[in-house]
Amino acid sequence: MSKAIDLDVFVSDIANLMDYEELDGVTLVGHSFGGLTVTGVADRLGPRIKKLVYLDALIAFDGKAVFDTLPPDVVAQRKKLADESSGGVSLPPPPPSAFGVSDTMQAAWLTRRLTPHPIGTYTSALRLADAPGNGRDTTFIRCTQPAYTLINPFERYAMEQGWRMRSIGTGHDAMVSAPELLAAELGRLS
Repeated sequence: MSKAIDLDVFVSDIANLMDYEELDGVTLVGHSFGGLTVTGVADRLGPRIKKLVYLDALIAFDGKAVFDTLPPDVVAQRKKLADESSGGVSLPPPPPSAFGVSDTMQAAWLTRRLTPHPIGTYTSALRLADAPGNGRDTTFIRCTQPAYTLINPFERYAMEQGWRMRSIGTGHDAMVSAPELLAAELGRLS
């Protein structure tokens, strides 16, 4: 963990894996912050990406850092948390309830797996040659019960772009709270 970890590191990790494994025709699914990563990977690897799925996700825009796209009060709160918890290196993990995980056993399981998140990924911007999606088969899946309101502007963007829109009745961490429902929805997209 260091301040040097930025959004490009996240993108490079996935792009390098795809190069190493010689993967083509890939469907990338980006959940939450992972939406930024899949936007960057699709931009970098172009035609090797067959489909994009944004699962209750943020979307990267050319030259914009995540903190440029979030409400100022959220940015201030997250910077303060990072300063207080790690000297400005990382954000501490939020409680599972922040992502709509209310089941006690699921919350305990998730808590054991949550780790700090490098703040540099929030402050760095990607350089993108093309707009997110860029004419690919792109789907935005919204988790609605409860809805994670920070996703609202990204959902609006997806609608404006004419992307396929889906919703599932679960909280933000669908892979924890409703894995079968999510798997079925993703299966319908293939």
